[in-house]
Amino acid sequence: MSELRTGREGPARGTAQRLVIFLHGYGADGADLLGLAGPLAPHLPDTAFLAPDAPERSALNPMGYQWFPIPWIDGSSEAEAAAGMARAVEALNRFLDEVIEEEGVSAGNIALVGFSQGTMMALHVAPRRPEPVAAIVGFSGRLLAPERLAAEALSKPPVLLVHGDADEMVPVAALPEAERALRAAGFSVATHVSRGTGHGIAPDGLGLAVGFLRQMFGIEG
Repeated sequence: MSELRTGREGPARGTAQRLVIFLHGYGADGADLLGLAGPLAPHLPDTAFLAPDAPERSALNPMGYQWFPIPWIDGSSEAEAAAGMARAVEALNRFLDEVIEEEGVSAGNIALVGFSQGTMMALHVAPRRPEPVAAIVGFSGRLLAPERLAAEALSKPPVLLVHGDADEMVPVAALPEAERALRAAGFSVATHVSRGTGHGIAPDGLGLAVGFLRQMFGIEG
């Protein structure tokens, strides 16, 4: 299995019809989002939930992980951040390739659900893979290198972006910026702003994510 340590909830490996892969934020770990499997599972039958830890220990929280350094948070250089991002992209792509093979689930039956830095990873990696995933749900994140998306996108899965209007870590302005670039590149995008919500996931946003995932997975009833 992948080099990324991964938590899992739901049907046994090889028996699920679809997968939801959680990508956690900076300084956290997979378990931080895997708790969402409980409220989501009743609405997403025959779905397994996977939550890998990012490949590097966090510079600020040695108990947590980071997908890549963030200079304005941890004092890293832009070169270090770029190198970390490249490593994380490679690691996440390997993870997805292995999951598809080992779980026996096609890319079209996989959704990526990211939070903060995990959203950045989902929005960067999924469009640059040739086989489109079923959906991307991004909470409280941003689109990296928006100017490169149109030229580099190999697939265009539907996207739901959710952000709190009181987010103190990633300003809510990141949502319309990402939406504009995604739409300009030909993506279908839905958005929602959770009122009074900081850097987190509010019930209204999670409820919309459930409905979006059900629709993109083709779950009826």
